[in-house]
Amino acid sequence: MASTSVSRVVPASPDKVWSLIGGFDTLPDWLPYILESTALEGGRVRRLTNPDGDVIAERLVDFNEAERHYSYAILEAPFPVNGYVSTLRVHGVPGRDDVAEVQWSGRFNADGATEDEVVALFTGIYADGLDALHKTLAA
Repeated sequence: MASTSVSRVVPASPDKVWSLIGGFDTLPDWLPYILESTALEGGRVRRLTNPDGDVIAERLVDFNEAERHYSYAILEAPFPVNGYVSTLRVHGVPGRDDVAEVQWSGRFNADGATEDEVVALFTGIYADGLDALHKTLAA
């Protein structure tokens, strides 16, 4: 099983960051790659649409409001992986209440691509996503 993790310090308090990204159905609010998110099964599944019209379906598998993190599994996507589980987590930065560290990590099996290609793909997705989050919070 392969894995990758990217983290960024962003210009907002952990509570403010979590209020933006902590909702499982809020990706379009901060991630330009996702144009639409539809909540299904009482909010436990999200159906995402990207600019190419691809559908990505993901199931919430863990959620912790107090610790500010959630994990999800891909049910359907155009990515060359299986067994994908990812976690989005917000941490405080010691001594600072005006910034937060956001970590986006995932583990998965390559399926139809090499492990290095899939790690590079998701490292890029996470990095681009956290860059977009930083931009949204800095605006």
